[in-house]
Amino acid sequence: MRLSIFAGGMVAAATLLPGLATSYLDRPKTESAEAKPQQATSTAKYAGGKGVLLEPSAGGHFFGTFTINGRKQDGLVDTGASVIAINISTARRLGVSTGSLPFNAPVSTANGTVKAARVTLDRVEIGTISVRDVEAMVLPDKSLSGMLVGMSFLNKLSSYRVENGALHLTR
Repeated sequence: MRLSIFAGGMVAAATLLPGLATSYLDRPKTESAEAKPQQATSTAKYAGGKGVLLEPSAGGHFFGTFTINGRKQDGLVDTGASVIAINISTARRLGVSTGSLPFNAPVSTANGTVKAARVTLDRVEIGTISVRDVEAMVLPDKSLSGMLVGMSFLNKLSSYRVENGALHLTR
């Protein structure tokens, strides 16, 4: 069975904005604050729980600094990705043991089909939101330069929506 975890968002992004994820995730740390991933710009109590607000980047995309298994990692929120996607180098920094992972899941990406490994992340956090046991895929470094935060995280929230141009996450 072939997974098409990036069929929507990444193909569209790659078609319309070639190199978006790669250029964002590989950029030098000296770029302007406008292009940097955003910490949760505000937290609020919503009727159903805790909330985080992410303002869009200059290009209209939502980037954030997530904490995965206790370690910080910048990521692009991508509703077109079925799961969180990380490359091998990032997985190692996040404490995922990659040595014995079976890279046997064919995954369609904006750069073609690659073999990925399924993993479960113990905890994914942003701002006041914390989610446990989140499915992710580990891809070769050449296929992805960092992390995409997909539906395996978003579906564990009570809601997510874009309102007045900002992404609202609620747990």
